[in-house]
Amino acid sequence: MTFTRLTDGQLDALKEISNIGMGHAATALSQLIGETVRLRVPQVSVTDIAQVPELLGGSERVVVGITLQVLGDARGNILLILPEKSACQLLARLLGREETDLELNEISGSTLKEVGNILASAYLNALGSLLHMTLIPSIPLLAHDMAGAVVDHVLIELSMAGDLALMVDTEFQGDSPTQATIKGHFFLLPDPQSLNLVLKAAGGEE
Repeated sequence: MTFTRLTDGQLDALKEISNIGMGHAATALSQLIGETVRLRVPQVSVTDIAQVPELLGGSERVVVGITLQVLGDARGNILLILPEKSACQLLARLLGREETDLELNEISGSTLKEVGNILASAYLNALGSLLHMTLIPSIPLLAHDMAGAVVDHVLIELSMAGDLALMVDTEFQGDSPTQATIKGHFFLLPDPQSLNLVLKAAGGEE
């Protein structure tokens, strides 16, 4: 089974799983900063990870990428990519500072890695509950580089597991209607055996 054989029904089921996972992540982020955070999943799709730089506006566009391994009863990888501007907007909300006062340094990098950890943990908790499996994220790693370089690194890491990924578009929104919506991309890259388990849980066939 590969991602290319996903049906519309399976994609709908995976979107529902993603919405549940992001709902849990929103609760965790809200508790972290003491402010309401909403996470919306406008679209779930299958994409060739090599085409991601073009989706982000070009291979030379600077982004923040956070990668985690999926450990436990199933294996794979998770990649969260935020355009640089979105990363700074998110940090401004999380740290209660003006966006213009921020720079991506060790402290802000640690904050973004914690965001990646929260998103991954919430998503894997939702997925694990559905699969009746224990899924644990590894310690997150962060890269601040051009989109092409970030994706190339992921492709090297995943050279044995294929290059198609489940892409979950993610939007962060606070309580105030004047706050800009922060957009990010969350990618799930399960290994082939784990993909079969996910698809079976989503109503697919082996």
